[in-house]
Order: sequence, then C-alpha cells, then structure tokens
Amino acid sequence: MLRDSYAYAKGGTVENKSKWLMLIIATILLELPLMGYLMKVLRAEKPAPEVQDWGTLFIDGIKFLIVGIIYYIPLFIVYAIAIAIVGASAFSGDPNVVMGAMAGAGLLGLIAIILCIIIGLILPIAAVRFARTGSIGEAFNFRAIFGHIGKIGWISYIIALIIVAIVIAIPVAIIEFILMALMIGLAMIVAELSLLVLLLAAVIYLALMPLIAVFMARYITQIYDSVG
Repeated sequence: MLRDSYAYAKGGTVENKSKWLMLIIATILLELPLMGYLMKVLRAEKPAPEVQDWGTLFIDGIKFLIVGIIYYIPLFIVYAIAIAIVGASAFSGDPNVVMGAMAGAGLLGLIAIILCIIIGLILPIAAVRFARTGSIGEAFNFRAIFGHIGKIGWISYIIALIIVAIVIAIPVAIIEFILMALMIGLAMIVAELSLLVLLLAAVIYLALMPLIAVFMARYITQIYDSVG
C-alpha cells in the first residue's frame, strides 16, 4: 500500500508538473480546493485525477472542512473548558485553587489525548464514506464506520495508520530540524537572513503538501477497499 500510494502521488505531482502546480495553487487557496480534490482520490479514481472544475472542488472542500470541524467540536470544548478553569483560578489568588485548577486541566488534557486518538481512528473511514456517498450524514454513520473497521480488523487498521504516520513524520521531522537549525544559525549571523529560511519553509510546505495529502488519501483509500 505504501508503494502504490507513493507511485500514485508521484504520478500526480512530481511526474506531472502542470498538475502539481495546480495542486500547489489549490493549497494556497486555503487548501479548500485541495480537500475537494482529495475527495476524488478517496473515491478510488485512478490514476490521480485531473485538477479541474474548481467550483466543485471548492464546494466539496468546504463540505469536507465542515465534517472535520464537527468531528473536532468535542476537542474544542475540552480545550475551552481547560483554558477557562486555569484562567479563572489565576484571578483567585489562592494557591490551592490554582493547584486544583491545574490538576483539572491535566485531567482534561488526558481526555483531549483520548479524543484525538478516537477521532484519528474514525475520521479516515468517515472521510471515505462521505466522499463516496456525498452525504455528510454518512460521515457520522458510526455503526457503518465501526462495522467497516471491524471487517478490516481493528489491530490491522491501527497498525496500518501507525505505519503511515511514521513514514510521513520521519521526513517531515528531518526537514523541520534542518530548517530550524538553519534559522538559528543565520539569525546568529544576520537576523534578517532568518526570513529567507521562513520563505524557504513556505515554499517547501507548498511543494510537499499536495504530495503528502494525495499519498495519505490514496493510502486510506486502499485501507478502506481492502475489504468488500
């Protein structure tokens, strides 16, 4: 799946400069057209589809964004409560209240981590269902989502997601480390030169984002289609 996803993404970006440029432009436009394009990938269109019909890409991208926001609402609520508790305790002037608030915030932080894991497991399958049915409701059909993951096998599914996360995280971390080292080094010589590193980071992001996004979408598609 990794090999197929890489070949798929490479064929739609690096080996097709015009398509790659269009996807970079789609990324610049708040990534909305890119998200709409990824819906085509999740529909198992092969090879990588053309970047066209921008109106539809924008609309699909907005719908995709709405689905993601709804999924993350519980997480936003937890963060808001934690911030409110810590903020309110800071005005009390009572160390015991502050310590209690910090403990509560820590517990909410643990809940937030659990929510992130749950969302990370559900959202990939939900995204494919949404892309293929065009129905936002199907993105929240948890019985069907859990049923499909069950067919894949929970352990196999989780291992597959962990593998792709590692594959993506390692090169990204290396690039970030190099850019950070360059920024610190140049800032020590001439502060203004660090702006060049920021510009370079933006260029690298715009170039790699379509490749990574298409790779990930294709990988998720294969996981989904690994069972009937």
